[in-house]
Amino acid sequence: MCKALIAVSLGVLVFAPSGFGQSQKVSAAAEKATSVTQDAESAAKLPVRRVVLYKNGVGYFEHLGHVRGNQKVLVDFTSAQLNDVLKSLTVLDLTGGRIAGVSYNSEAPLTRRLRELRLPLGEQTTLAQFLSALRGARLEVRSGGTAVSGRLLSIERKTRISGGTTLEVDYLTLITDAGEVRGMEIAPGTSVRIGERDLNQEVGRYLTLVASTRERDLRRMTILTTGSGDRQIYVSYISEVPVWKTTYRVVLPGKSGARPLLQGWAVVDNTVGEDWNDVELSLVAGAPQSFIQQLSQPYYVRRPVVPLPEAAALTPQTHEAALLGGYGQLAGNVTDPQGAAVPGTRIRILNAAGTPLAETSTNNDGHYRFDSIPAGAYRLEVMANGFKKTMVNDLEIRSDADANQNLALQVGNVTTTVNVSASNQSLETTSATLGPGVAGSGRQLGSGRGLGRSEGGGVSSGRGGGAGGGMFMPSVGLSEVRASTEAAAQGRDLGDLFEYKLKERVTIRKNQSALVPILQTELAVEKVSVWNPNSGSVRPLRAVWITNTSPYTLDGGSFSVLEDETFAGEGLLDPIKPGERRLLSYATDLGVLVQSKTESEPQRVTRVRIARGTMVQTSEQRQTRTLTVRNEDTSSRTILLEIPARPGWNLAEGLKPEETTVGFHRFRLTVAPKQTSMLAVTETRPLDARYELTNLNEDQVALFLRQRSINPEIEAALRKVLEQKSRVAALEQESSTREEEMDRIFDDQQRIRENLKALKGSAEERALVQRYTQQLSDQEKRLEQLRSEKVALEKKHAEAQTQLDNLIQQLALEVAL
Repeated sequence: MCKALIAVSLGVLVFAPSGFGQSQKVSAAAEKATSVTQDAESAAKLPVRRVVLYKNGVGYFEHLGHVRGNQKVLVDFTSAQLNDVLKSLTVLDLTGGRIAGVSYNSEAPLTRRLRELRLPLGEQTTLAQFLSALRGARLEVRSGGTAVSGRLLSIERKTRISGGTTLEVDYLTLITDAGEVRGMEIAPGTSVRIGERDLNQEVGRYLTLVASTRERDLRRMTILTTGSGDRQIYVSYISEVPVWKTTYRVVLPGKSGARPLLQGWAVVDNTVGEDWNDVELSLVAGAPQSFIQQLSQPYYVRRPVVPLPEAAALTPQTHEAALLGGYGQLAGNVTDPQGAAVPGTRIRILNAAGTPLAETSTNNDGHYRFDSIPAGAYRLEVMANGFKKTMVNDLEIRSDADANQNLALQVGNVTTTVNVSASNQSLETTSATLGPGVAGSGRQLGSGRGLGRSEGGGVSSGRGGGAGGGMFMPSVGLSEVRASTEAAAQGRDLGDLFEYKLKERVTIRKNQSALVPILQTELAVEKVSVWNPNSGSVRPLRAVWITNTSPYTLDGGSFSVLEDETFAGEGLLDPIKPGERRLLSYATDLGVLVQSKTESEPQRVTRVRIARGTMVQTSEQRQTRTLTVRNEDTSSRTILLEIPARPGWNLAEGLKPEETTVGFHRFRLTVAPKQTSMLAVTETRPLDARYELTNLNEDQVALFLRQRSINPEIEAALRKVLEQKSRVAALEQESSTREEEMDRIFDDQQRIRENLKALKGSAEERALVQRYTQQLSDQEKRLEQLRSEKVALEKKHAEAQTQLDNLIQQLALEVAL
């Protein structure tokens, strides 16, 4: 059996045929082994020093190492990684050297390489296909004791009956040197020997190419460096990696006064085929745009590579973020130590993370006001020339009440800060300087210098907690655990992204995974139940209404709720920005029942508007949904009832939801133990009916009166229009009467003229002519009179029509019924 050896060197694929004897095989293998050994000894390997994982299935890798002189640097990849590496590779010599070039072993796809052989064979080849590809070649075929030599003519499949069984067998046809045509059945004992040396070598090349598919999928990149002495080399690139996952623990305290705790964990997988030894690991909550481009394969035909879309169906329910509603107001007065107003004071409202949300200034009376502030916890920053800066902490804004915060400034320098509690306005600190939080810019990703250092201010510090080991000790309370545990990561903004950077270096072996604590913070949590009519259940869901009071962006993932040190349920959450409030449901509330009943009211006209000859009647369709909530539990329940926000429908006046999302209005209802409460939500939808005043008549006005869709004021205005329309119609009728009489006279005159023609030569001609002539004369006088009257009537009609048009155009009314 013939084989072939493959040697790979700096992107050049060299075939070494093995058809020249065993010594040539050994020599080629020895040369290959020697070359690989020399490359490994003379080249430097750069270890991974930094890894940044993103949510779009890519990772950012940094290698850092040392070279001496004109030393090569080797970095190994798989073919799947190479495409991403080629379009993102950055190589820097950090100490004065130069990068002379980068090369890697490249090869065409197997199907393309097989087409370059003289044998028309594919990847999957049968014996018959193989022999058929050898047609015309010199073969020696042996079957039993018979041996035949000649050139192969064909391979045919024939049917043979043996012992009552029909068999399909392959027949080989040879033409011997003597010109004899010989056919032989290819049986299990048949052997075929190729008698041509060149063809034998070609078969060896084919088998070598097929065997190469079983070799390790490894691409070696060689980086050529030039310089003198010891130097530091930096390499960075992106590569496809598994998406890192986020999971949270919401710990609800059993003791009153204790604040709930949120723990965040990240699941990280190392599948790149190389150990991460003592690397800096960062996890970025965000998905920068990335794509696959087949740069590592030589292109023969330009064809786009379009990946199929992937979708995942999630069973747990998530709840929409607030869009509107849940707003409150804040107002107050700013005075100096003597109680005088301080106009022009700059006041900013900040969220719990210190991000400014709104800004205003006091008026001449020292008064300020903020409208439409989402319910939540805030801080106030107050600054005026000649006074110390005042910070108001723990300011609570509620949607069901207006907040009032008066401020008395202290004389001094604005660089000095006074902290005041919003609850009692007592002085807490007289000289404290606020250090602004510095958000990371993300510019150090792949910069090459200052590797492994973060410019952003750390959000939290301390040792990272363990990844889930240890025994549970009932004697240790949650408060003690909360005080002693810290997150193992620092958070900072990277533009539109958010990074969790682990404080300590980590080691994750290849093909292993790790669970890393990345977040530990206290939250503002309200325990509620939420009911949605689309759920199809009379039971609401138990939920926590959390406000992200931390400076972290909470990435989407799963969460578990622990209440009284016991598992209470789990669910999913979408990404939550700092200061954002979100509902997280985790279990069914078995203590509450909700019943919904909907009733519709007949339409009624609520507003009439007349303008430019058109009357618009706005009617109101009303629909009331009555929700009955029964609390069978021994403790009170706060229920959030979600009512669909339907396009075109508005909430009735006086109804104010706790907040409004894209698809729902959320109403808060508190139900005492063993009690039943009801909530009626009325929605209205306006409908317009248009009427042209020129087309109105008495019957329509009478119908409007019966339906109570107009009032006396509108009726009086419409009556004036109808009266003027009647005058115009009367003039039209008189003019029409004159027109009809004139037409009758014209017809009678035509009859008389015909009679006069018939009287010529008759005895009665003279008497009748005299009578008809007199009659025609009288008719002409009447026609002249009718024409004059018609002209006068037309003039009156035009004047009356103009008055009607002006009356209609000038009529403008808008009345609420």
